[in-house]
Amino acid sequence: VQLQASGGGLVQAGDSLRLSCAASGRTMSGYAMGWFRQAPGKEREFVAAISRSGGNKDSADSVKGRFAISRDNARNTVYLQMSSLKPEDTAVYFCAARGSISSDTTFARTDKYDYWGQGTQVTVSS
Repeated sequence: VQLQASGGGLVQAGDSLRLSCAASGRTMSGYAMGWFRQAPGKEREFVAAISRSGGNKDSADSVKGRFAISRDNARNTVYLQMSSLKPEDTAVYFCAARGSISSDTTFARTDKYDYWGQGTQVTVSS
């Protein structure tokens, strides 16, 4: 499956932004999906994850209450709605997919994902 992330940009603190990740090559409904981010000089970190059906979700403590992950399997797209953005949210955001799973679960570790998109830059100015 190929993943294409989009929607990043330069915003001010307190603004909102919605990232999209479009999947192609395979139907996305068979994959658990996740969003990760990587700031300069830092390791890639977990942001949010959603199960195949969308019925289970997980997010990092640093974004709880501000970010929301969702998916539209009919459109083969997963979203990350980001609100109340902070300068520390500045990073390249990556979407990822994990296949070959039998349960409707989420994954928070980078090594659990099989496919990665190219990333989209989010910059939050103070």
